[in-house]
Amino acid sequence: MISVRQQENLENIIRLSNVSLAYSADSANVLENIDLSLNKKEFVCVLGPSGCGKSTLLKIIAGFIFPSQGTAQFGTKAIAGPDWQRGVVFQQPPLYPWLNVAENIRFGLKMRHFSKKQSEDLITDYLEKVGLLAFRNHKPYELSGGMKQRVAIARTLINNPLVLLMDEPFGALDALTREQMQAMLRKIWLELNNTILFITHDVDEALSLGTRVLVMAKGPGRIIREYKTSFTYSAAQENTESIYHCDDFLHMRGEILHLIRSAV
Repeated sequence: MISVRQQENLENIIRLSNVSLAYSADSANVLENIDLSLNKKEFVCVLGPSGCGKSTLLKIIAGFIFPSQGTAQFGTKAIAGPDWQRGVVFQQPPLYPWLNVAENIRFGLKMRHFSKKQSEDLITDYLEKVGLLAFRNHKPYELSGGMKQRVAIARTLINNPLVLLMDEPFGALDALTREQMQAMLRKIWLELNNTILFITHDVDEALSLGTRVLVMAKGPGRIIREYKTSFTYSAAQENTESIYHCDDFLHMRGEILHLIRSAV
């Protein structure tokens, strides 16, 4: 294992112990023997080939599905279902088309009975964070793909979840928009100190965002390697493009690509 930066000891917030999942009693396991801990303030990226169970792993942590074997815990309690403290952002932002940007972002606060004054202050704050203050009254059909995803991120973050779960959120975006969204997410994470679990199939994206990168293989899905990184801190302080050409980045990138190809 290559470690570019030694991680500080952080408080554990999510723990999966010996987790396996099969969708029926007579089907093969989709995931098998998954042991995973997420700590406060970490940015963990999960990489692997299609079909290795990355999204399934996220759904277990979100509480959408339950393991066939093993345990999944949030803090000291078993994950029993979805919870606003574990916010989820999908690749296709599920915005309500009849609501404008501000109303979409307000939705979770409304369900939690926040006052109008509290909601307005928070909405303005998070619209500024995602760079959409001037678009607060626009409807989703008036927005680009990247802008819609910014709304979805703001709508999730405004609830102040302890954990942000992101399932290939930038996978459908063009390269330039994707890089802008990565920079925005990096900045928000450094400011808010949420724990993030980020699913991606892009090695460069994982290394430029994560403080920890997990590589999965399929047949059945399992974690085969973990890397601790610090490239996201470098990217926040300088031109992101420069980290793609440094020796440590290229070495780790090459090793991960070799692992994934070998696993396939």
